[in-house]
Amino acid sequence: MANQDLEKRNMTVTKFLVKVNRATTRVPAYVLKMGDGAIQTTSSRKLALIMGKFAADAIVSLRKRGSEPEMLPVRVPA
Repeated sequence: MANQDLEKRNMTVTKFLVKVNRATTRVPAYVLKMGDGAIQTTSSRKLALIMGKFAADAIVSLRKRGSEPEMLPVRVPA
């Protein structure tokens, strides 16, 4: 029983942040919120949306707008 609890505490899952490098600013931006065609960004990595299945949609949308998005892996507790 104690061994199972220890395994649960040590388990982590990899999720992704979408980082946007814009030519007009030096500070990287991270996707905060996705809406109907609009994507809001933030410079705070902690506030950024940890994305699962929406990461690819955000990257495609941002590329169409001339930005350079990239996915960053983040380990989060399960």
